[in-house]
Amino acid sequence: MVSVDTKNKELIGDFRNPGRLWTQTPIEVNAHDFPQDALCKAAPYGVYDVGRNHGFVHVGVSSDTPQFAVDSLRQWWLAHGKKHYGEGRELLVLADAGGSNGYRLRHFKKLLQEKLADGFDLKVTVCHFPCGASKWNPVEHRLFGPISCHWSGVPLRSLELLLRLVRTTVTEGGLKVCARLTFKTYQTGIRVSNAEMKKLHLRRHTVCPQWNYTINPRQQE
Repeated sequence: MVSVDTKNKELIGDFRNPGRLWTQTPIEVNAHDFPQDALCKAAPYGVYDVGRNHGFVHVGVSSDTPQFAVDSLRQWWLAHGKKHYGEGRELLVLADAGGSNGYRLRHFKKLLQEKLADGFDLKVTVCHFPCGASKWNPVEHRLFGPISCHWSGVPLRSLELLLRLVRTTVTEGGLKVCARLTFKTYQTGIRVSNAEMKKLHLRRHTVCPQWNYTINPRQQE
């Protein structure tokens, strides 16, 4: 079981980072957070392994799209999931109702079918938290919370610094975090037709079918 979401996008450069930091000398940053002054804008997508208390953060510099979300899940499975759950044939994904992994996004479901279910012979069940209930998503307070506390007050002047701060995030409960950077460009506005949706092996659950569904591998049918 994994919990997924995209953390707030971060401007990379000499910008103020909220929080307090003990330092002998003041840290000078820009007076205003103008996007045009940033080196880039980083989008950290988190995959939190609930059972192992392990986080995987896929940092992108392009758009936060369904393809980016599924690519992050795919990278987690290749790097960690396959190693620890290689014998497993079912994956439960907890996600918010909106964003790049929203419950209404057809492209998200189509890529889950192609990249995860078909690609790794996995039965993928997705449970979306209803609108306004995302605070119960474990990734929010078990992964993103500790990361925000760890880099509190530190200007994120480079992608290397962001990755280092993410990777060195730990908690008394034993949290460990890995991070990976991608410069891949993700296209926005991709539409999925009704005909393409009918090809998916998607079964909606009886309870809250709009938020809960299972995608089965097509080669097993």
